[in-house]
Amino acid sequence: MTDGITVRILGDFGPFSKLGKSIAYQITIRESTYIIDCGAPLFQQLGSRRLREISGLIITHCHDDHKRWFTDLALFNMYEAGAGRRIFYLASEDVHDELIRASGPALDRSLSSDSKNIIDIPCEQYTDYRIIGPRARYRIVHVDEGMGKTGLYITDRAGNIVPPDIAKIVISEKTKRPRMLFKDPDYREWVEPESFYPFSSPVFYEDDKNIYHAPEGFAIEALKAPVWHGIPCTGIKITTGGETLIFSSDTVHDKDLWRQLYTEKRTQRLKMSKKEFESAAVIYGDINDYIERIWSEERYREASTAFNDAVVIHDVSAGNSIVHTDYEKLNNTFLEKDYVLLTHSLDRITSEWALCDRDKVFLIRGKSFFEVVGGELYPMNADIYHKEAGRYYVGYRNEKGRYTVYEKNGLLGLCRAEEDAPGKVLYRVEMYEDISGRYLPKLEDKDSFYMERPDGRIELVEFTDEGSMGRIVEDCRAGLLKGGAP
Repeated sequence: MTDGITVRILGDFGPFSKLGKSIAYQITIRESTYIIDCGAPLFQQLGSRRLREISGLIITHCHDDHKRWFTDLALFNMYEAGAGRRIFYLASEDVHDELIRASGPALDRSLSSDSKNIIDIPCEQYTDYRIIGPRARYRIVHVDEGMGKTGLYITDRAGNIVPPDIAKIVISEKTKRPRMLFKDPDYREWVEPESFYPFSSPVFYEDDKNIYHAPEGFAIEALKAPVWHGIPCTGIKITTGGETLIFSSDTVHDKDLWRQLYTEKRTQRLKMSKKEFESAAVIYGDINDYIERIWSEERYREASTAFNDAVVIHDVSAGNSIVHTDYEKLNNTFLEKDYVLLTHSLDRITSEWALCDRDKVFLIRGKSFFEVVGGELYPMNADIYHKEAGRYYVGYRNEKGRYTVYEKNGLLGLCRAEEDAPGKVLYRVEMYEDISGRYLPKLEDKDSFYMERPDGRIELVEFTDEGSMGRIVEDCRAGLLKGGAP
């Protein structure tokens, strides 16, 4: 039995990657295995036997690169894994509602056992859902008005309709979807509560945080304060007796932006008189015309400390991605480089922060993380990490290295040392290709490549005019040190 938390990266590329895989992680703690997000091709990677054995699924949000295989997993569990077996999954209340809405066309209708009738199937027949994160004290519901009519109202948990001086419904003219506008009792400002409050706020959320306590003694918790992505989305915090691991999910992490979200007071752009606005229970329009503040100070304070004393798997993008953390702004976050693994990366990226890659396995032990290679633990101690064309490379500083690391517009790049760098030169490195966690000198000859043999050894294959030949090469990783030549 291995102490700590084992993380296998099933997929870590964004939704528009040429390499596919999307997002999914396999988490193993003692005898339990959970899948966080299911955007990667799980049936291909894990196979039906291992999918039958997973303890549960955790969903952070409903973008397809994170939940693409949810309905297939639900159908597989119902019809293949065992008669009527339901898939066990964890999600926040908002994410669950979005997930069920998105999954309806695939799950809520089928044929009867004799194939004679089209039948309705409730989602509960496929899923064993457990909430993580608190329930909201107020929600938008359809209320029966009689005579076959229903209306949209905001109610509390007891079913009482909330008056318009406390909360209103704003229906988008673009999407027709309703969103809630709420009068914060302390600020005396109109806010969108799902964005404004952290899960810890007693104003909008119930006291029970619905932390899932696994039978093996670890806990799974939903985080909201540091997650800013546009749609309902949560981070995931896993704690054992000695480890804290956080999946930040997709988010824009930027100290300056976050500070603006809670400090800037906005002026309402009313399309009606103030009196009409105050009395209206339902408004058609853009909710941003009515919101007076985006975040509470409470949310900002909680977000700024959310990653303390944790290993964090954090998404990264580049160049004003809008809904993700740009690489060039990582130094303007509350993240600590030595405790972060970057995920959701570009097809081509150069980083001084450690990068995930599909099929890599990491062990989180205490506040440290190691890559697991052949049963051995290795620190992620390279000076740079580089992904390109489906390959993963590492670089170590070397005054005579064959490559130059340069910076341009906050992004890092690599070029041959003899070439003119298109940006500010930082330092030179020697580059190594990562083959299943083993580091081999980066090849320059297109007529040669590394191949992992069935016995686990690495063979360098070279093509010549006379044919091909191969030879076993040794792993350089153990002898490489950050900051200098081996």
